[in-house]
Amino acid sequence: MQPYSGISRRLIASIIDTFVIIFFFMFLELITKPLDETLFYILFFLMIWAYFVFQESSTLKSTVGKQAVNIIVTDLNGNRISFMQATKRFILKILAVIPFFTGFLPIFFTSKKQAFHDIVAKTVVFIQEDRS
Repeated sequence: MQPYSGISRRLIASIIDTFVIIFFFMFLELITKPLDETLFYILFFLMIWAYFVFQESSTLKSTVGKQAVNIIVTDLNGNRISFMQATKRFILKILAVIPFFTGFLPIFFTSKKQAFHDIVAKTVVFIQEDRS
């Protein structure tokens, strides 16, 4: 069985994903200058949602950041997660950040190293086995 990913790989993946999202933000800002600010933020939220949900529910099972540190998101049986599971995980991850990232504390105490959003969405994060 593959080992569960702890906080360090997940943190590095999040930092990489944040840089990708900042690039998206700058690109969106460049092409939507004349748009209303509210519409801009709606589009930005939808772009971030699509970034996480489509990648994590794909056959890759990971975002660009997760791929860089060799981790994947699966259901509790190691299978690819559904689009709805990925959406639930994304929304709950936003809530896990409030306040002060407390939703990530369960990683230190659960046997499967699951954060709050993983527990509720019934997902786990594995270290990807060697792909050779």
